[in-house]
Amino acid sequence: MIAKLTGILDDTGPDWAVIDVGGVGYLVHASARTLVQLGNPGDRAVLHTELQVSESDMRLIGFTTSGERAWFRVLMVVQGVGSKVALAILSALTVDELQRACAAGDAAMIARANGVGPKLASRIVNELKDKAGGLAGLGGGLGIIGDGVIVPPGSISGDAVSALQNLGFKPAIAATAVTRAIEDLGDSAALGDVMRVALKHATA
Repeated sequence: MIAKLTGILDDTGPDWAVIDVGGVGYLVHASARTLVQLGNPGDRAVLHTELQVSESDMRLIGFTTSGERAWFRVLMVVQGVGSKVALAILSALTVDELQRACAAGDAAMIARANGVGPKLASRIVNELKDKAGGLAGLGGGLGIIGDGVIVPPGSISGDAVSALQNLGFKPAIAATAVTRAIEDLGDSAALGDVMRVALKHATA
């Protein structure tokens, strides 16, 4: 699992960048905001990443902050939001603007993003507005939401959820399975044990 890249910006495109890490070029998809913040080819680049694996594709998504990555995961919980739509929203809005829009139920603000119509924007704010109030002001500390569950990133729970998503489980299923595993094992459980039990819950 690739969680972070530190290297040299080699090239960029409309929605991607190539990061040279020790002579290996990683193709990373990213929001327009992230691409702007990366700077120019030859600059040092640091990206938090999310590896998405499906039956037909494997892609690395990059973010300048762990907070942006966490909001990406949150958005992916909403039905109808894929990685392209989530990145479009993160291109149009900062994480603070996104939080405020969800908390206020401001669908019009979400609909500013390319490819997001009024119906999808309304679904996003309706599903996230009750949770957004507790996520205000968080850069790297935003949780992963699934079926009403908030899992802190950078923790055993967050790592386990990310690992399950990389195995192909939907964010909501992964978050719920990990939460149940923690309930079974206790807060001090090791990552390996959490993963073992979470996999059982996810496939039950």
